[in-house]
Amino acid sequence: MRSNYDFTDSEKNPYAKKLKKQITIRLDADVIDYFKKLSDKNGIPYQNLINLYLKDCASQEKELRIDWQ
Repeated sequence: MRSNYDFTDSEKNPYAKKLKKQITIRLDADVIDYFKKLSDKNGIPYQNLINLYLKDCASQEKELRIDWQ
């Protein structure tokens, strides 16, 4: 291992803006089970499916409608 490295010609990571941020979120067990079943069916990790669904909601600017009646 070198004692010093030269980074003068280095470039910023072009994907840095797209990096995911780790958070803690509490989901109901039935919601997790639903996405895990979809995961088994499609071969995509369930956390990726949840992210894809939320990303789709955000891109379409969907608004939550709650009817408490």
